[in-house]
Amino acid sequence: MKLQTLSTNKSHGGVQGVYSHASAETGTEMAFSVFVPDHAPGAKLPVLWYLSGLTCTHANVTEKGEYRAACAEHGIIFVAPDTSPRGDDVPDDDGYDFGKGAGFYVDATKEPWAKNFRMRSYLESELPELVAASFPVDMARQGITGHSMGGHGALTISLRNPGRFRSTSAFSPIVSPLNCSWGEKALGGYIGTDRDDWRQYDACALIADGARLPDLLVDQGTADNFLGEQLKTHLLEQAVADAGISATIRMQDGYDHSYYFISTFLVEHVGWHAQRLKA
Repeated sequence: MKLQTLSTNKSHGGVQGVYSHASAETGTEMAFSVFVPDHAPGAKLPVLWYLSGLTCTHANVTEKGEYRAACAEHGIIFVAPDTSPRGDDVPDDDGYDFGKGAGFYVDATKEPWAKNFRMRSYLESELPELVAASFPVDMARQGITGHSMGGHGALTISLRNPGRFRSTSAFSPIVSPLNCSWGEKALGGYIGTDRDDWRQYDACALIADGARLPDLLVDQGTADNFLGEQLKTHLLEQAVADAGISATIRMQDGYDHSYYFISTFLVEHVGWHAQRLKA
């Protein structure tokens, strides 16, 4: 897989880059950003994956996340992929919550989405292989986090791949697509109407079906206008309590769904992951 460098900038002693490659999974050109902190020659560093939310690209967290100083301090590589395939030939929808920018981190099985919308396989297989071959990462020390739809992606990818990630966190995650209109539209459209097929993409259902995490950190703003109808944090609180999963789920007073909220707590999340990735 040939990697093309779109841009590089020095930041906090390291390099913030944006790259692209031709994806075999999505059949499109895919862009992603990587921050590599300064490090000793030959050193391998832990990696933290960040999955973005609806309508976003890699650029949102790269430009607004304020994570680089913390990653430089802790010696962590930060990777931010896109949220969906893109291109003139990729099918789309008029709504912001389906199609381009709304891949929901699933492998679509329904037409016309099945050809390109393979974000699960892209993130669980193809992109990690490319990152491992191109950057100084220690793939035995991976963490994953994300926001909103990306929080859903981080939780479900980690739950489906036990032992791959030493640490998992999320910001304002969609915790149960089975129980919100965003999830019903996305999963129904991408993989069909059989709700049993949806369970592999629902964090609460995966936990109920036996999937486990060693630890979990979630931050959710109380002023988030999507909290009641789409995010439903209380369902995750109940799921982890029933399963006996060690989890810190914090309701942050007055914070909304924006990057003002994410950037406030992302440094703390990086430090939380660092403790587990360096152990």
